[in-house]
Amino acid sequence: MTVETSSSLLSPEELWTGLFDRLCERLGPCFARSETREGVKAYLRGLLSPIERKNGWQLAEEAGLSTPYNMQYLLNRAIWESDEVRDVLQAYVREMLGPGGILVIDETGFLKKGKKSVGVQRQYSGTAGRIENCQIGVFLTYALAGDHTLVDRELYLPQSWTQERERCQAAHVPEEVGFATKPELAARMLWRTLDAGLLACWVTGDTVYGSHRPLRQGLEQRSQAYALAIPCSEQVEIQGERKRVDRIADGLEAGQWQRISVGEGSKGPRDFDWARVELASPEKSGWQKWLLVRRSPISGEKQASRAYVLVFAPCETTLTEMATALGTRWTVEQCFEEGKGEVGLDHYEVRSWQGWYRHISLCMLAHAFLVVLRTQSQTPESGEGEEKKPWKPSPSPSKTLSAFKRQRGLLCL
Repeated sequence: MTVETSSSLLSPEELWTGLFDRLCERLGPCFARSETREGVKAYLRGLLSPIERKNGWQLAEEAGLSTPYNMQYLLNRAIWESDEVRDVLQAYVREMLGPGGILVIDETGFLKKGKKSVGVQRQYSGTAGRIENCQIGVFLTYALAGDHTLVDRELYLPQSWTQERERCQAAHVPEEVGFATKPELAARMLWRTLDAGLLACWVTGDTVYGSHRPLRQGLEQRSQAYALAIPCSEQVEIQGERKRVDRIADGLEAGQWQRISVGEGSKGPRDFDWARVELASPEKSGWQKWLLVRRSPISGEKQASRAYVLVFAPCETTLTEMATALGTRWTVEQCFEEGKGEVGLDHYEVRSWQGWYRHISLCMLAHAFLVVLRTQSQTPESGEGEEKKPWKPSPSPSKTLSAFKRQRGLLCL
């Protein structure tokens, strides 16, 4: 009997060990040397452990090593490809969580000192809420049935770096890597993730990505539904002319608005008023474009704030389905919070291109493992042929991995 099909019969320790060993078996073919395989296994155990910082010294101590040399060697000089680990991660998520979820795009900042860490410069970080000396990583997350995890990553390399090849060489940036905008990095991740078979019913993201026309066009060519935020100044085609979306929203009548909840938030239900307007029909038969407008519930004389979303979806898609899809965007923020708080996503001390990708890829894998572990531990019984439920908002965003670990008394074995 497999671990997945007998989770209700296993103790937490047995479930943890069984799932972890099976994950390491999946990773085995990524590493030619047994020493590297064992090193990665120890690294993952350290990321999953309760130690406060997941840097080289503490990971080494957790593994019973007297120096951090082995951990540093694993990230910088050992022979293995982080992209192969990413591919294993996506196959793992596809199998363990199931298809038909929602892909969410966003970026996060990693605060750094100095000028030598690859991609670092003074730039805006949403994490800090201001301009800081930092690196920016663009990430893709996958959400399904209340579960969500990171599935791909790209490091944003500013022009201040790509224009200085000596600086890139010092950080071991591959020669073929040039400047790419954040939406271009997001598109790369989306195309390879969808091509790898991690199928999604929606793609969503904020205005950085929604305002990038080639990204939208690429999704439309793939018949991939999306709900992407756009700025108020975005112009769209409606009734044969182009108009700003905020001007279109100004003309909405009271009867066009509908109150819809998109799940629980930290301060209670996330209720908004929603309205949609049909735009010029796309060339694909059976598909439609809409402008989706969200506003905060009007209270007293306070003017309601509005947000604007471009939607491309099958003609029969309901307003509630659109609002619910857009409501998944918070899951990427929770992934960042859990990744940094639980598995050391931002605890690395490497400066090189390869070191960044290796640490981040292993952290993503560790995070996905914890999500699967939580899912398996909360499933009374599951059959191999059981169909995964469609995506729905998490009943309580406060039920984070941290809360799950405290509740279960979960420790790395």
